[in-house]
Amino acid sequence: MAKGIELEGVSKVFRHPERGDVHAVKQLNLTVQPGELVTLLGPSGCGKTTALRMIAGFENPTTGRILIGGQDVTDTMPNRRNIGFVFQNYALFPHMSVFDNVSYGLSVKGVPKAERRERVAHVLDLVGLQGMERRFPNQLSGGEQQRVALARVIVTEPSVLLLDEPLSNLDAKRRVQMRSEIRRLQRSLNMTSVYVTHDQEEALSISDRVVVMNLGEMEQEGTPQEIYAHPESQFVAGFIGKVNALPAEVVRVDRDEVTASFGATSFTVCGPSMSIAVGQRVSLLIRPESVDLSSEPDGPAPKGRIVQVTYLGEKAEYDIECDGAQLKAVSFDPARHGMFAHGQEVYLHMQGGSMILTDQ
Repeated sequence: MAKGIELEGVSKVFRHPERGDVHAVKQLNLTVQPGELVTLLGPSGCGKTTALRMIAGFENPTTGRILIGGQDVTDTMPNRRNIGFVFQNYALFPHMSVFDNVSYGLSVKGVPKAERRERVAHVLDLVGLQGMERRFPNQLSGGEQQRVALARVIVTEPSVLLLDEPLSNLDAKRRVQMRSEIRRLQRSLNMTSVYVTHDQEEALSISDRVVVMNLGEMEQEGTPQEIYAHPESQFVAGFIGKVNALPAEVVRVDRDEVTASFGATSFTVCGPSMSIAVGQRVSLLIRPESVDLSSEPDGPAPKGRIVQVTYLGEKAEYDIECDGAQLKAVSFDPARHGMFAHGQEVYLHMQGGSMILTDQ
């Protein structure tokens, strides 16, 4: 039965002889529902792996509590938490066959030989490795080694699955294949999972919810759609996909709306939660795919010049100089709709409803 995970005010401070106290994780509060897959996403050094290791019991929190299935496991040894951990480097035993690697945890637990055979055969079938029982890790591709690592964890039937950058050693094509495979397995087994990655596309495609971390703190959490469409800070917007940040000045503040000017063009956006005053410098954030280009103006629109064109088959990306800012725009299906040329002057049509206002 799947169990939930709760982190209550969890912090981790490392003592460094030269740098003093290093606050790796700061007051992290997080609930993972039973059967849910939550991804901790952020750059190197943001605290995501430290948080995962505290859930596993490999690191002890400096403050706070960790609960699995409602039970406080803060001081419980890792081998008594009933968790499965998939490492970045797979951590397979090179001298053992696929069968022996997968059955290792069952052997340690004293599971009878006949039951071990049955359970290993079942899980190898689940991960698509049937017929490879006698092979050794050096006879497998990177993707196959990762499947063995997954099988070794799944076969022990853990309450919680923890994955630390599990696809970072695979090439781009295999990463796409394996993230779909991990998601399929996680859903079919209804296994509560916490997944750590720095890859934004990976996080968006595999997660029920995403937690964006920065400098040891939770910057924002929500569904992939919420995180992408409604980032709460410029850091989140820039880390999850590409974003334009238009330098603007507030010219009007109403109860639910703010009007800000970028160059000679004004945009009205939904009022942010922070306090805003007329004359304040702000950033208007908008995704490149929400910027429409035209050679002629259709209503108020800033004018710019294309400084770079990148053709990518199904889409074309444009770098544009506009009112002192460097902006990006994307047009899809350029073979049908045509392309703009390097050096061409264009008008940028942007709607305030597609923008998010943040402090500069």
